[in-house]
Amino acid sequence: MPDVARRAGVSVSTVSRTLRGLPTVSPATRRKVEQAARELSFSISRSASSLVTGRTGRVAVMVPTLQAWFMGAMLSGLSSALRAADLDLMIYDVPSMAERRRFFERLPARRNADALLVVSFDLSREERGRLDELGMPVVFVSQQTEGRAGVCVDDVEGARRGTQYLVNLGHRRIAFVQTDSGKGFAFSAQERVRGYRKVLAEAGIPVEEDLVICGGIGQRAGADAVARLLTTPQLPTAIFAESDEVAMGVLQALHISRIAVPGTVSVLGFDDHELAELFDLSTVAQSPVEVGRTAGELVRSVLCEEDADDTRQIVLPTRLVLRGSTAPPGTPGDPGGTPDADGLTLAAPASGERPPS
Repeated sequence: MPDVARRAGVSVSTVSRTLRGLPTVSPATRRKVEQAARELSFSISRSASSLVTGRTGRVAVMVPTLQAWFMGAMLSGLSSALRAADLDLMIYDVPSMAERRRFFERLPARRNADALLVVSFDLSREERGRLDELGMPVVFVSQQTEGRAGVCVDDVEGARRGTQYLVNLGHRRIAFVQTDSGKGFAFSAQERVRGYRKVLAEAGIPVEEDLVICGGIGQRAGADAVARLLTTPQLPTAIFAESDEVAMGVLQALHISRIAVPGTVSVLGFDDHELAELFDLSTVAQSPVEVGRTAGELVRSVLCEEDADDTRQIVLPTRLVLRGSTAPPGTPGDPGGTPDADGLTLAAPASGERPPS
């Protein structure tokens, strides 16, 4: 910084204030300092700065996988928001129970980051206690935790609306397919099953436990579920998948088995994956990019604003996106009606005609 100060003709403290983005520097002086810093290829050392400020300028995020589309899209939104706040992103991939035990034993985020985001983990009481020992803000993503800051969609409500839509179409045997990613790694999935069960109970439709299928990961879970359903005496008329990736596996397996979609079996996903439109898949849409962006803005607020609420919960909306994979039972080609303002459906058109767009 003394080199930059000499070239710009200002004090070292002015260089420090300029490069930290403080508003107490005039625009003309700021331009001179920034020009001098560029000419000297100067950059701030996060490690050196942290010795003075006690801040690392980094935010850590703990995720159960890096292979899922949702995680990639969410991290894209998070990274963008953190860059805008001049914060770096550090990722801890914790895909197994063994890795998870090591993480909570070592707590590697301690002293390496200013805050930790925890994405879609169903934590035990002991694990929550360990996070409290970090001495840093913890923000939960894609899950709701009482008394803790977080960003999520209402998975129960989203699944409720999706299941209600299928019931409104006339379906009574509705299967629900979820992944088996290991105990404690499926917070959203459990919430979506709750929404599914809630609607069936309200509609007076008994839950057939052999139609609630858990197994595999991603598209493999969908394919495995269809294989199991083919061994039952009667196929369901609709399959609601925990995610679009699972639903794509369901669609592929039904196609291979020459089972008509939606004529014989309707298929509904959750997410609005970037390939959902290509698969003509009806889905309960959320925006993982928006989830990540909102989480990044929330953690910036918690770190930088003195009066920030560190227990703030932000719940983002979902919506039904109807395509060609859903229809009333036995009516091939019918997209299944048009959603009303509450995300349910208006009456399906007669004679198998598509509703007006």
